[in-house]
Amino acid sequence: MTAAEGDPSGLDAAELRLEFELQALGPVVVAFSGGVDSALLARVALDTLGADRVLAVTADSASLAEGELEHCNELAAAWGLPWRSVATHELDLPEYVANGGDRCAWCKTALMDQLAPIAAERGATVVLGVNLDDLGEHRPGQDAARRRGAAFPMVHAELTKDLVRRLARRRGVQVWDRPSMPCLASRLPYGTPVTVPLLRTVDRAEAALRSLGFDDVRVRHLGDTARIEVPAGQLVRAAEQSEALTAALVELGFRYVTLDLAGLRSGNLNAALAPGHRG
Repeated sequence: MTAAEGDPSGLDAAELRLEFELQALGPVVVAFSGGVDSALLARVALDTLGADRVLAVTADSASLAEGELEHCNELAAAWGLPWRSVATHELDLPEYVANGGDRCAWCKTALMDQLAPIAAERGATVVLGVNLDDLGEHRPGQDAARRRGAAFPMVHAELTKDLVRRLARRRGVQVWDRPSMPCLASRLPYGTPVTVPLLRTVDRAEAALRSLGFDDVRVRHLGDTARIEVPAGQLVRAAEQSEALTAALVELGFRYVTLDLAGLRSGNLNAALAPGHRG
């Protein structure tokens, strides 16, 4: 029986590749957001390297949704994964606040300012949960992190998002099917200055919509207009609940509430960038 016949889904091979990449790196500090990518990376690192050679670190940032820090802490505690949080200070950086096309680079710079010294003290490498599918998107933060010495073991292991989710499910990672939750600043159009009040409004808006049953949702903050994005398959249900959705968002200060009929597309505000600024 060939390897392909014994592992038709490719999961065994993918798992071995990721374990090999982590073993080659040695001790690691995992940038831990609590989403499926970083959770799988942390879980495999813990199982492969042992608790004394792994530290998960979560950025305590204004762009983190409420409850996410506690979520990361609880997830790590359930696994016996060493964990800590660090305060990042991206809002102190004028380049980040300006919200240009390179905003994510300044966010990762602020993160690496905290993680790099921690890793150096432990003789470790900072690792990020970047997968192959992420490479095709506008993510200047990846280049900024790489320049500061971060490694992307899931990319070297050739893991796609689908493989990440299936491996996470196999490993018993509770968040294997959790929707992606990009930082709150990604809901602001480029050029709109990033402020704590705007981030908090977006956070409350999305929390309100999740309470109405829309787990995978974005609320784009367009001044006095809120643009709701849900997966295409949920558009009809969203339209049917338009009165409740509108009431929830008007209460937060929006004057107009719209529903994007194209459905949820991660990073769709990047379309506004000039080609030379796409990263």
